Amino acid sequence: MKKKKILVSQPRPKSDKSPFFDVAEKHDAEVVFRPFIKVEGLTAKEFRQSKINIPDYTAVIFTARTAVDHYFRLCEENRFKVPDTMRYFCTTEAIARYLQKYIVYRKRKIFFGASGHLNDPQLIQAMTKNNKEKFLFPVSDVHNSEDAKADEDVLSAHKVNFTKCVMYRTVSNDFTPDEPFDYDILLFFSPSGIDSLMKNFPDFRQEESGISIGAFGEATAKAVEDAGLALAFHAPTPTAPSMAAALDEFLVAQKKKKK
Repeated sequence: MKKKKILVSQPRPKSDKSPFFDVAEKHDAEVVFRPFIKVEGLTAKEFRQSKINIPDYTAVIFTARTAVDHYFRLCEENRFKVPDTMRYFCTTEAIARYLQKYIVYRKRKIFFGASGHLNDPQLIQAMTKNNKEKFLFPVSDVHNSEDAKADEDVLSAHKVNFTKCVMYRTVSNDFTPDEPFDYDILLFFSPSGIDSLMKNFPDFRQEESGISIGAFGEATAKAVEDAGLALAFHAPTPTAPSMAAALDEFLVAQKKKKK
């Protein structure tokens, strides 16, 4: 029997400790990491057109490690030395720890939440306690979804003095003509990935190909359905908090159907 071939639309992890490898081994499947989208940073010239002066801000809000990278890159390209007094507010501890790539980690100036969302009580409390700060909120050019609006509403509701600024863009990571597309399952993590799928394969016929699609997050699941595609499974759910767990559940259910 042919092995199932699963495309995970994310960059390949640096180690082999990804839970997707565990799921693939458990079900005797093949997993391929191949992003449908890639991130490009705005040039210093492009960023200057936004008229945002980075030195005016005394705190930064980070919701992704990508935002951390491009914030410090643009600071360097604009010859701005980030002061030791800068305060950082991160949606996860992982993002907060990632700051060590650029600064000395000091708890008194780095704050993070436990839930991964901007409306995390712990994170909001830290922001309101530092309400005299002027916050910069680096985002991508596609930060215009319902989730993004919710983030801004949360900050505004708690009277956080913030400015949202685009520092990087998401673009389609096009497939080459000779690149095989022989997958049984596609996993997507953002609406942009669905846009890229339809751009790369405008004649994509899901029913004919028999490809199953999994999505992470409500916005991604909606994008699948809006594109006229069938969603086989999604995460997070009460029983599958991660995409790997949802994939495992789906493969287990498929095996049961065949019996």
